Amino acid sequence: MWGRGDPYERYVGRWSRRVAPLFLDWLGTAEYLDWVDVGCGTGALTAAILDGCAPASVVGVDPADGFVATAREQLGDRATFVVGDAAALPLPDASADAVVSALVLNFVPDPRAALEEALRVARPGGTVAATVWDYAGRMDLMRRFWDAAAALDPEASRLDEGARFPLAHPDALAALLTAAGCAEVATTAIEIPTVFADFEDYWTPFLGGQGPAPAYAMSLDAAAREALRARLEETLPREADGSIALTARAWAVRGVRPGG
Repeated sequence: MWGRGDPYERYVGRWSRRVAPLFLDWLGTAEYLDWVDVGCGTGALTAAILDGCAPASVVGVDPADGFVATAREQLGDRATFVVGDAAALPLPDASADAVVSALVLNFVPDPRAALEEALRVARPGGTVAATVWDYAGRMDLMRRFWDAAAALDPEASRLDEGARFPLAHPDALAALLTAAGCAEVATTAIEIPTVFADFEDYWTPFLGGQGPAPAYAMSLDAAAREALRARLEETLPREADGSIALTARAWAVRGVRPGG
């Protein structure tokens, strides 16, 4: 369901780019560090590291060729991008000061294995950190979609990220990092406004097929998809100028590789 850069950017990438600098501010790392961005996607977090952290180096790793190509196109040679698996990073032991992941950990088949791999790559005393969307709570653009879909089709509930990803909760994230071997584990919430110019600005990205909700929308026949569109248009809140003002919350977690 993931892999093409442009549809991802229109759907959720534009909001990922707003979360990234807030996440990095919370980490509070020093300058001139070696970074690894695991599941780098189209490069939102990598770009924020380059722009705000004065890194010595950044390596972005993602399993999707299309995402890696988009990241390279956008950031050129400012960072190194490679196709790779979060559970088998193509990097040496203890080669990075910060190993981070933005809004992807819940999609990794074995999150604990991915975090153990992040710890392998991190230097002693290095940072391991991640964010995930609050799917069951204040990731409004998706929450509103799935609530409308389930009202029309109860079977849609089993595809809802809020139900499918129990990892997307601060307690679950903290427990996972602790189990993987991190020390000094902490969590926080990051909230951003997601304001859509009008209903089409909200709805059109769901027609790109990238991600669980857009994939569901495009699996419907024309009549069912139109019914879903109509319910969303009826139930989404509107400002006086026709815009739709929602909120997106991400949970962030960080830890330290022991031994520093």
